[in-house]
Amino acid sequence: MTYCLGIKVKDGLVAIADTRVTSGTDTTEKKKIYLYQKDKYSLFIMTSGLRSVRDKAVLYFKERIDEGIEHNKLYKAVNDFGEQVKRVAREDKDSLEASGFKFNLNTIIGGQLKDDEEHKLFLLYPEGNWVELGQGAPYVIVGNSGHGKAILNRTLTNDSSMHLALKSGFLSFDSTRVSANDVDFPIDVVLYLNNSFEMIEQRYTKKDLENISEQWAEELKTALTKIPDDWMNTAFNKMNVSNEDEL
Repeated sequence: MTYCLGIKVKDGLVAIADTRVTSGTDTTEKKKIYLYQKDKYSLFIMTSGLRSVRDKAVLYFKERIDEGIEHNKLYKAVNDFGEQVKRVAREDKDSLEASGFKFNLNTIIGGQLKDDEEHKLFLLYPEGNWVELGQGAPYVIVGNSGHGKAILNRTLTNDSSMHLALKSGFLSFDSTRVSANDVDFPIDVVLYLNNSFEMIEQRYTKKDLENISEQWAEELKTALTKIPDDWMNTAFNKMNVSNEDEL
């Protein structure tokens, strides 16, 4: 499994990807986010699914760019990457599924190209179709998405700062990490400021952020003790009455 998160707020994009790769009982560490930048062309690609499918699709896409294919808007680059995913499906899907593997590459692509009015964020499905993330849906997760959504739903809006987006995004990852053994440090973070055409990348290890993780755990415990108990009395009083009746 994996954990890849893309967030779009008014000022820019935040992307977070874990690095754990699980194969049977073996675990390894591999980068899951691919960046491509040149003059007025900045994008990142994150995927969840079979690593072999991801590597092949990214290689085909990179070859297209190296051969001089021009994309002036991000959706065109997303279309192109989708074609490469479908190309890999034509080549490998039957043999993979015959061996018991599901062709299941889900992709997050974010960035801004020269004719885009602003930064963009897309979710691309294995079939090659996509949706664009916008107002009302400021984030998307691929991979292990069940544990980390609550804090994002409670904190993020289109008007959130990039600082808040990264903080919430890390805590979302951390909630997933402590609940699943197939997501772990290090994490790769990418930041993109609207109209900058420059992506900043930073890797964080467990040692870098363990104090934040521990503080968050303590803050949750403290907050829980501060929540009033009186609303529970109705239920607990019924239990006490039931116990007395039995006596």
